[in-house]
This record gives sequence, structure tokens and C-alpha cells, in this order.
Amino acid sequence: MQEYEDKEKEIDLKELFFTYKSKLHVIIICTIAFAVMAGGITKWFISPVYSSTAQLLVVAKDTEEQMMDLSLGTQLAQDYMVMATTKPILKRVIDDLDLNISANELKEKITIENPEETRIMQITVEDSNPKRAQKIAQRLSQLIAQTVAKTMDIKAPEIIEQPDEAEVPDSPNMSLNVIVGAAFGFCLSLFVLFIQFMLNDTINKEEDIEKYLGINMLTKLPLQKGEKKRKRRVRKAGNII
Repeated sequence: MQEYEDKEKEIDLKELFFTYKSKLHVIIICTIAFAVMAGGITKWFISPVYSSTAQLLVVAKDTEEQMMDLSLGTQLAQDYMVMATTKPILKRVIDDLDLNISANELKEKITIENPEETRIMQITVEDSNPKRAQKIAQRLSQLIAQTVAKTMDIKAPEIIEQPDEAEVPDSPNMSLNVIVGAAFGFCLSLFVLFIQFMLNDTINKEEDIEKYLGINMLTKLPLQKGEKKRKRRVRKAGNII
């Protein structure tokens, strides 16, 4: 009994394979269609995001001994990171650049990082306009340097890398989205064909009669020359009187 079930399962897998093979054009069309759709949505409906980054070198005092103190510089960088997104500085950036956004909205555009074991503070601004992202990063780094020098009475951070205007967006990733869309279309087409295969109880050949109805075929009549081949849908044994 177990041997028969394994054999039947093997036959079903073969039939599924040939079903996919016969519908290969459908799978290809579906894959291409979803790839094109993903590319179109990415290009026309998703706003690009550009980023611009400025780097500041944090030092404690203008002495050789203090400049070599990495741990103190790292601690100061952490303090500067908090100060950089305070409302007074953010509102100053908004006023200086005449931005039509709130301080909280501007804060969402800013990412400040301190790479481990360094005295470098990186200020990255993301915006749909590359020129605006550059201006915000530039003005923010300038204000941080000025404010730190006045507030903490220490040497101002040195801007070691000015922000550039991005030429290409960081997101969305067109290539990745197209690949994901194609993969989704491919998997969806396979799934739909699999469901159709499982729900299909049409008997197309004499082997199906033996398989589904348990009736042995004794003989079959060949079609006469010129007679059109007719397909007849036969339900399983439960539906036959």
C-alpha cells in the first residue's frame, strides 16, 4: 500500500512538472509583467531620497597632549551629537535656509554618528532635494562648531569634510525592486498554476480513469479518420451514477 502511494505521488509530481512546462509562457509573462510594474512604481510613485554628509573632528583643547586623548575626544563627540539636534540649533538652520518645515521634521532628516574608537562626528542629512540636503548638512555642521565653542568654552570642532551634492539617490534601489518584483511574479505564477493543478479533476487520458475511478480499461475505440477529437469532462466516482 505504501509503495503504491509513493508511486502515485511520484506521478503527480511529474504531472505538475509538465503542467509548469506547458504553461512556461504564462510564467515568463507574469515574471516580466511584475518586474516592469515594480520598476514603474519605483520610478513614478516613490520619491527619491538623497543624502549629504559632513565630517567634524572633535578635539578637547589646542594642545598636543589633549589632541592625543582619544577617549576624551570620543566623549565630547557624544555630547556634540546630542547638541546637534536640539531645537535652538534646528530652528536656526530652518531660519537661515528659509525651510518650510518644523524642527521635528528636520530632526527626522538628520542622522549623527560617531564611528567607534574615533573622534569623528558624521552628520548625514536625507532629503528629496540633493541641493537642499547639502545646504542643511553644511549649515548644521557650521552651527555645531560655533555653538560648541561658545557654550563649552573649548576648541571648536574642525570641519574636515564638507558635504557634497549627491548625484544619485540612496533610495529607492531600482535594480533591487525590479528583481524583487520579478521574483514575486515568478512565485505567484507558480502558486496559481499549482492551485489550478490541485483543483483540476478533468480526465484527459485513459490512465486518469484507472487512477481516479479505479476502473480497468479493457479496450478503446480509435477515432475515425476526419472525426474531430472531443474532450469530455468526467467527474470523479462520487459524481457518476
